[in-house]
Amino acid sequence: MARRAPPASLPDPPYYAVVFTAVRTAGDNGYAQTDERLLELAADQPGFLGVDAARGADGLGITVSYWRDEDAIAAWRNHAEHVLARAHGREHWYASFSLHVARVERAYGFVRPADL
Repeated sequence: MARRAPPASLPDPPYYAVVFTAVRTAGDNGYAQTDERLLELAADQPGFLGVDAARGADGLGITVSYWRDEDAIAAWRNHAEHVLARAHGREHWYASFSLHVARVERAYGFVRPADL
């Protein structure tokens, strides 16, 4: 998973960030297809605001999904396909992972002008 996209475009805070950091096991084992499917499903969930993700060649990946509120996060956590994918991930895709939920109070960014 090597998404190369600009950072998610988000509303003014407050909102929530779910930070998922994982080390993958060897091989794809259906991961890429499920990852794309879950991104599509998450994007359709009420309260979903966006996602940023990166993965290194060493298998370490960080995905940050952004949500309007904790109810939206809970609904996504309980989504049937997401529940199945999490179980499959523990069994097949991840050597280790951690998850952190944080309320975003401030946010800012930078975009280099195209003519530089």
